[in-house]
Amino acid sequence: MFFEAKDYAEAARILRGLVDEVPEQVAPRLLLARSYYHSAQLRRAEEELRAVIEQDPVEHYAHLMLGRTLQRQGRAEEAAPWLRIAEAFGVDSF
Repeated sequence: MFFEAKDYAEAARILRGLVDEVPEQVAPRLLLARSYYHSAQLRRAEEELRAVIEQDPVEHYAHLMLGRTLQRQGRAEEAAPWLRIAEAFGVDSF
């Protein structure tokens, strides 16, 4: 609800609790990462995206988001391999 309303900071606050309760579920963690990304909490987004990829290495959207998150932090060289992986999965934008 908060994510759809573009209240990303509030969505992140709520999703953080959910992810803590069910850390094995990828979907809430990915939505939390998106909330962090859209609220410019890029270090937190990066941390969650790395956790998603560790849990589910073929979660193609997480690779793309991690690449974009690193780019937004001015870390283009570090972002490049993640974006290539996303491209290999057939994902090129979000």
